[in-house]
Amino acid sequence: MVLLDGRDDSVGSDRVLRGDEMLGTDGVLGADGVLGPDEVRALCDRHRGFGADGLIVGRTGRGGADLEMILSNADGSLAEISGNGIRCLVQAAEGAGMVGAGAVSVDTGGGRRMVDFRDLGDGLGLAEVDMGPARLGDELPLDREPVSLTPPLTVRRARTVEVGNPHVVLLAGDGTFDLEMVGPQIERSRPGGANVELVRSFERRQDGSSALEIEVWERGVGITSSCGTGACAAAAASFEWGLVSHQVEVRTSGGSLRVRVGEASVTLSGPTRLVGEVVVDLTLLRGLVSELRPRGAVDQDHGAGGLGGEVVKAL
Repeated sequence: MVLLDGRDDSVGSDRVLRGDEMLGTDGVLGADGVLGPDEVRALCDRHRGFGADGLIVGRTGRGGADLEMILSNADGSLAEISGNGIRCLVQAAEGAGMVGAGAVSVDTGGGRRMVDFRDLGDGLGLAEVDMGPARLGDELPLDREPVSLTPPLTVRRARTVEVGNPHVVLLAGDGTFDLEMVGPQIERSRPGGANVELVRSFERRQDGSSALEIEVWERGVGITSSCGTGACAAAAASFEWGLVSHQVEVRTSGGSLRVRVGEASVTLSGPTRLVGEVVVDLTLLRGLVSELRPRGAVDQDHGAGGLGGEVVKAL
């Protein structure tokens, strides 16, 4: 879900909340200074909120950028970039008239990224992102943490990868294990936390293309059905291991993404889809925040332009 704020004088203005879907990964876009970590957790709550893997703050860009993207995980913590989220952002911004189709520059916590967006009509789109370089770290020893946290022989290889945000990529070995059990431990093993991708299978095709099947544990979220930067990290590591070609179809439980591993950068492409528009009463949201806050916790000071009775209006 996407809340767009394209005005400089945003305090008291109307904002647009939209729902976009990218292969099972969802997001909420909010206005900076209005929705804090408590509101993020409330909106992303799967039972009482809308339910989402994260919240993206979308604003008119500065310094030559078309848009600015600020990303929070579902637990309210900040993250650098989301490969699927940035595609969602551009589709929502294009639909709201903030940007046009074609090349769109977006500033993120992981640097500036270029997105090529094509509107296919009926709420459908296709977005390709130049994700920048995938920086491969050292191979991780199998007999030391974090890899040793997995059951013996279930991981063949492992290494760290940076795609504007941190990842640990594991190549599955013999037997299976539950990523939901070890994902949190591997996440916490890296300074600042890391996303975790488990490459379950791989194949090379006669036409020169290749494919991976991955499972994802996202930092600050948990098991997710798709991860754009995770697809890039898994493809880059697998290419370095000699398992796949430059062109990789990365399959997740939420669908397939296409990754091109280049010498200087990695390109991510896939579909986007608008699934709905909603209205949020921020006074009611404040009440939900109070309900979800642990007993005895101190209320946050939202300052000017906080949650004082504003309504987020749909398109």
